[in-house]
Amino acid sequence: MFNSLSDRLTATFKNLKGKGRLTEADVDATVREIRRALLDADVAVPVVREFTAAVKERALGLEVSEALNPGQQVVKIVNEELQNILGGQTRRIRMAKTGPTIIMLAGLQGAGKTTLAGKLGKWLKGQGHRPLLVASDLQRPNAVTQLQVVGGRAGVPVYAPHPGTTSESDDPTGDPVQVARDGVAQARARLHDVVIVDTAGRLGIDEALMEQARDIRDAVRPDEVLFVIDAMVGQDAVNTAQAFNEGVDFTGVVLSKLDGDARGGAALSVASVTGKPIMFASTGEGVDDFEQFHPDRMASRILDMGDVLTLIEQAEKQWDRDEAEKMARKFTDQEDFTFEDFLAQMQQLRKMGSMKKMLMMMPGAAGMREQLENFDEREIDRVEAIVRSMTPHERVAPKIINGSRRARIAKGSGVTVSEVNQLMERFTQAQKMMKRLAQGKGVPGMPAGIPGMPATGGPAKKGKGKGAAKKKSGSRSGNPAKRAQENAALEQQRQQKAPAGSAFGAAQDRPDPAELNLPKGFEKFLGQ
Repeated sequence: MFNSLSDRLTATFKNLKGKGRLTEADVDATVREIRRALLDADVAVPVVREFTAAVKERALGLEVSEALNPGQQVVKIVNEELQNILGGQTRRIRMAKTGPTIIMLAGLQGAGKTTLAGKLGKWLKGQGHRPLLVASDLQRPNAVTQLQVVGGRAGVPVYAPHPGTTSESDDPTGDPVQVARDGVAQARARLHDVVIVDTAGRLGIDEALMEQARDIRDAVRPDEVLFVIDAMVGQDAVNTAQAFNEGVDFTGVVLSKLDGDARGGAALSVASVTGKPIMFASTGEGVDDFEQFHPDRMASRILDMGDVLTLIEQAEKQWDRDEAEKMARKFTDQEDFTFEDFLAQMQQLRKMGSMKKMLMMMPGAAGMREQLENFDEREIDRVEAIVRSMTPHERVAPKIINGSRRARIAKGSGVTVSEVNQLMERFTQAQKMMKRLAQGKGVPGMPAGIPGMPATGGPAKKGKGKGAAKKKSGSRSGNPAKRAQENAALEQQRQQKAPAGSAFGAAQDRPDPAELNLPKGFEKFLGQ
């Protein structure tokens, strides 16, 4: 989502790089390109006008004209204004002081309310709450059954006293308002502290939908009314949001299907048009593909600045601390990195979710979007299958894996012997790199002198070659002037011998993709 908008804005800002001063013509041209990018992304016209006017006013002001780097200052302004149209501040759920917190979901049919109810329930459960899902959508065929299935996958109980309809020909029966009321009573009786009420949707705005939603709202008096909107819907999303805001007066917005490939700009307009904040976002089909919406982080993603904070939060939530401490002790004791360690680290990464999604959160990820899209995550499965086809002894002592063992491993994992050989080569390089890190020598090719990084030179190789220095470092002249001349001569000699680009290590010392032990296909990201 927002890929096209991100690419257009990034290309626009490239034209500002290196300019020590921005003229009014430069600002006008930049604002014009931003306006086109937003309109092409389907952002509502009133929102575009307000956004570009604010950017232009600030870009022509003192904060840009007096800045040391005007181009970066314009990017900062656009980033801040994007945060404003996305809601400004992160909005959290208002929890009830007494009794269960009641959350009502509203929206059109097909927006993803039922699936999102399960995702929200699991997210709240992970926050330490005891949620209960209430099936008040008795009109859409199999809506009750779907909520029960989603609730089961999320590990959240569902209150569903009425089966609802099972086909389009069935007439709706049951009272959804009474089901919602009874669901809240059930939550109080069983000590659930959060109730999520799933309501019916329609294919379009009609008064019957609004009347039923208002009745449920009046019956249960929810603490939060969340409007679920499909992020892939076009300009009609704004009209729908305004109609629901007038009908049920929702308190927050949830963007569903944010992982789609539509332009998605209309979804960015909802918060600005309705004045209601975006609170959550659904980013995939799994029950774990759900996150709190942070306007500042989303603005950074759109501007290709990455979202490292979300990545860190996911790592902290999923990473096994005991496993991390075990690896730290291995580094301290300088023990060999084994396939058992490799498998454990791979499983930790798998817990964090899609490798593509994680990499897309890194700054500058838009530049390698095509490579990421072509990357086959099943390669990770194949690598894991190869390791699991090894015996326990082979995993801790990979040097014993000869030709016949490799053939057996290949047959057991369903791959070719060449793929096993490639993995073994990459693993050997990874072992060497881990050993260098454990010895404090750093990663080959990393320039020395960077704060926090050990020098990478390592001990000098002994030798009496043709170009070897005749004097040892300790036997140089004691005369300061003469010693300075000797040092200058040695430095000049070293620079003449060094190949191009050697400021970052000699060519043969640069890290090979195999040293990083990455799955097949990642070499493209490193320019190999």
